[in-house]
Amino acid sequence: QVQLVESGGGLVQAGGSLRLSCVASGRTFSNYAMGWFRQAPGKEREFVSVISRSGDSTYYSDSVKGRFTISRDNAKNTVNLQMNSLKPEDTAVYYCAARRQVDTNPTSFEYWGQGTQVTVAS
Repeated sequence: QVQLVESGGGLVQAGGSLRLSCVASGRTFSNYAMGWFRQAPGKEREFVSVISRSGDSTYYSDSVKGRFTISRDNAKNTVNLQMNSLKPEDTAVYYCAARRQVDTNPTSFEYWGQGTQVTVAS
């Protein structure tokens, strides 16, 4: 089992920044690719970003590319999502998730955190 706990969400004005963090425990963190997903009210959960086990490879959805940056620290069992130039449409609950291999499909991820709310005011 892998336990994931997100933090860093909150309310921010459009154009502002937030940094989300996710701390993992339970299994060897570096054995897992880590993803960030989000879900807005009435919408399906969608892919935001994913990082490989070593951190060498990163992928982003088109909607956040150039604004968000994913990173990880395997020594601290942490994955971060730096979110800049936030837009009202970024408002959602953000989840971190883990699986063995990189993927962008949320249904393929084995482990999930409880989520953290991000609200961007216009």
